[in-house]
Amino acid sequence: MNTVQVHEELARLSEAPGPVSERAAEMLELVRRIVPFDAAWIARAGSPGYASVAGPDLPLPVLRYLVGPKMAHDIEVTGTDRRQPPLSPSDLPYPAEELPTWAECLLPAGLHEALALALFEPGGRRVGFLALLFGEREPPNATERRRIAAVAPLLAQGIDPLRSATAAGRLVADAFAGVLLLGSGRTTVLPGLRDDSMLRAGSSLIETVRARLLDAETHLSFLWPTAGEPDLGGHVRATWLAVADPPADPVRGVLLLSPPGKLHGLTPRELEVLGMMVDGCSNQQIADHLFVAPRTVAAHVEHILTKLGSPSRTHAAVRAQREGLFVPGPVCA
Repeated sequence: MNTVQVHEELARLSEAPGPVSERAAEMLELVRRIVPFDAAWIARAGSPGYASVAGPDLPLPVLRYLVGPKMAHDIEVTGTDRRQPPLSPSDLPYPAEELPTWAECLLPAGLHEALALALFEPGGRRVGFLALLFGEREPPNATERRRIAAVAPLLAQGIDPLRSATAAGRLVADAFAGVLLLGSGRTTVLPGLRDDSMLRAGSSLIETVRARLLDAETHLSFLWPTAGEPDLGGHVRATWLAVADPPADPVRGVLLLSPPGKLHGLTPRELEVLGMMVDGCSNQQIADHLFVAPRTVAAHVEHILTKLGSPSRTHAAVRAQREGLFVPGPVCA
């Protein structure tokens, strides 16, 4: 397999489904064909340190060492956490033995040379780290360095923890804003979409998703009021998509905003009532929450059934959930 064929196969694998560890291991075996190595380590950048993705031909004690604080420190002090050409120990202005990773781990394991570099996705976000390791003492040549630099973006794409989330974001074609919701409670703007105040950590929408959807739903579409944002109209559509294969700071899912779509003439209050109907609330429970009389709720329900052409409140609730025609309300006791 020549260099061009390796690039083509890496490009295919970088977008392939399946566990990231298996994908990364296959990619490294392809890399071995253009830069023969004795062992390798590819890891995701985490907080703190790094999380191993694949480490062909590395013994378990070495893999354990590489995810520890000394390796993270050595990556930082050598500048290999920044965007730069692949670095070899022979490029350092001091002996590699002065670095704990080499003195305590790699040299005792019979590894004397390396090519290492940080992995970045096209937008400049650091994804992880790659180290190709060699038992021989001869420094890697210029051709090997160029080849590794050329395939680095494909390797970054293959291990990018946001890859599946970004792909999920494309499922809603008219989405105009979106964030990744992290397990720590933080949010980060989804690549390719804009920021929005409704999607910032601590907002009522984010807190509703965190409280009600994270552990219960893998996909749900619903409506959300746009109070204070008249340019968006009365509501936007919020779409929650859980994602698998989380990194160290788990990406729990994607939350997207898009135009509300057809509302069938339902008023803001009727959409709110529908949300409580979806949750199985009785008219009395809805009335207690809205501070209105049960007969007022009954009138809302009658109007909802008429507008949706539904023969029963159960039918209306099922349709509302299927089409996302509701504003989530409080959970009924």
